[in-house]
Parts: sequence; structure tokens; C-alpha cells
Amino acid sequence: MQTDIILAGVGGQGILSVAVVLDSAALEQGWYFKQAEVHGMSQRGGEVLSHLRIGDKPIYSELIPKGAANLVLSVEPLESLRYVDFLAPGGALVTGVDPVLNISNYPPMERVRGALEALPNATLIEADKLARDAGSARAANMVLLGAAAPFLLIKEELIERAILKSFERKGEKVQQSNLAAFRAGKAAGEAWRAKRSA
Repeated sequence: MQTDIILAGVGGQGILSVAVVLDSAALEQGWYFKQAEVHGMSQRGGEVLSHLRIGDKPIYSELIPKGAANLVLSVEPLESLRYVDFLAPGGALVTGVDPVLNISNYPPMERVRGALEALPNATLIEADKLARDAGSARAANMVLLGAAAPFLLIKEELIERAILKSFERKGEKVQQSNLAAFRAGKAAGEAWRAKRSA
């Protein structure tokens, strides 16, 4: 069993924190992982991309070919559209809907959202609001990780444990707000998919 994940966003959105949580949870589950990263100019909102492959057998390449990803998880909506061609048939896309207006010709958000909603397996989440409600405006990445949890093949209790471990140095308040964000995202993802299938 293997799941191939494209993690996308812009600098400062915590894409690499999501990767660290998943790497840690995969190891605790006794699985393997390979990861490759591209860092943009975080001060300027440059792209951040991570290829993450997780499985129960050794993995020999960290790069995911186009058309092979089981999941695209993006914190920024336009960035998610940039990587749709990486999805395998039946693959899922989970994205935040809050734009980072880091380019002068950012398309109208209604057009971006329309393109996302037209995708058959897309889950759109108001991650920024849910993160603030959970106690940390910076936890939108954990909201989206929660929304993507059903596609990850990793036990959710191990992901939650990895979240607590990853934020341990920042104190209990930060740990708990990130855990709350993950759980809020899981509920929001389930609600979105139930609404679409109804």
C-alpha cells in the first residue's frame, strides 16, 4: 500500500510542517516515506512544493510523476490548480479557499473557486476561519491536514500524536490549538463531501 501526496502552498503557510507531521506519523505506523521539496522565496510569497510518498514497503524515488498522485493538499487555492495534472484518475484534491494575493494578475477568486468546484474529487475548506476558531490563525495547514485525513492511509490517532510531538517545543497552548484545527478540518471535510454526494 502506498499513497503519493503533493503538498502545495506559498511561503509561510506551513507546508513543510504538514510534511513533518506526516513523516513522523508514517514512521510510528512502521511505514516508509520519501520526500522532496521545492522552496520559493517565502518573504515574497513564493511557491512551496513537497512531493511526499508514504507506504508499507520501501520507496525508491521521492518524485511523483504527473498523473500519479493520490492526493493534492494545498493551503492556497491557485496553487492547488497548478498541480491538478499530478492527480491520478480518482485522486483527491483538498484545498483552502483563502487566496494569497502575491501576484499582480491573480485571477478573480470566483473563477478560481469555480474551477476547483468543477473537479470531481475536490474538497474546499475555509481553513483560515476554522484555524482562528481553533485558537491559532497560523493553523490553517492543520485544518487542511484534517480535511485530507481520510485519504492518507495513516491512522488518525498517529497523526494527532505527531501533531502534539511536532509542536511540543512551542508549548501546550500551541499543541492544543493545532490539534483542535486538525479535528475541525476533519469535520469540515466530511461535511463538504457529504454535501457534494447528496
